[in-house]
Amino acid sequence: MPNGQKDIQIKFPDNLQGGAYANNMVVSHTKEEFIMDFLMIAPPAGAVISRVIVSPGHMKRIVAALQDNITKYEKMFGEIPLAEEPKPNIGFH
Repeated sequence: MPNGQKDIQIKFPDNLQGGAYANNMVVSHTKEEFIMDFLMIAPPAGAVISRVIVSPGHMKRIVAALQDNITKYEKMFGEIPLAEEPKPNIGFH
């Protein structure tokens, strides 16, 4: 690696390898961080599957990476239709 940097070995825990399915996401923020709650909603109930908290700078890089991947996906498979907006009465308990 350039400038004497060393490879970082990333461990991927067995319990995360299958991933987690989320069909909704709620984003909020403070001055210091963005909070993304990933939800699985299956009426009549729903649950938070994962919460990811990142800095504003990291969030901007995430948005850019997502946009880049959407552009690549749509070039390969066609335009992604927008999903229907979720109903506004989702509440946390």
